Amino acid sequence: MIETSDNPRDWTEERVLEQCRWEAFRGPGPGGQKRNKTSSAVRVTHVPSGISATAAESRSQAGNRRAALRRLRLRMALELRSVVTHEGFALPEWLAEMLGSGKRLKVSPRDGAYLSVVGLVVDLLDASGGSVSVAAGMLGVSTANLVDFLQRDEELLSFVNRMRVGGKLKPLGGARR
Repeated sequence: MIETSDNPRDWTEERVLEQCRWEAFRGPGPGGQKRNKTSSAVRVTHVPSGISATAAESRSQAGNRRAALRRLRLRMALELRSVVTHEGFALPEWLAEMLGSGKRLKVSPRDGAYLSVVGLVVDLLDASGGSVSVAAGMLGVSTANLVDFLQRDEELLSFVNRMRVGGKLKPLGGARR
């Protein structure tokens, strides 16, 4: 993936890892002897921003490390803002290429650019006071398409709804699978 900005949310995984601190600990909950003997749960913290994420659902520390890093990078995309203005905004070339001629925002969470798209969408929503229609217009997609994109990720939808409620707007409907 090409780094699209100086914002840490857009950095490569390797660059983010250079600034992270890892901790292993014994996970909570059931699991018997195996759970009580191994420190398979992990917490990763991006030191400059203070954003952290944990994972303890796997008995494998390696699996928990992957899950924690995914969660950390999503939280960074949600919480680290870049200032966007309506007047000076131009759709980034990398996103224009992704949208193509169909002008549909359809990016899988497995896509390397997903976190950059999430970050840009949240930046636009922040700049528009939480208005999905204004943000969709800035992206050049339909409001329905943007709402559908937001509803496909529960954590993203929850974050956007908190933003909208803070701006005295109604929350969007539930997540779609």
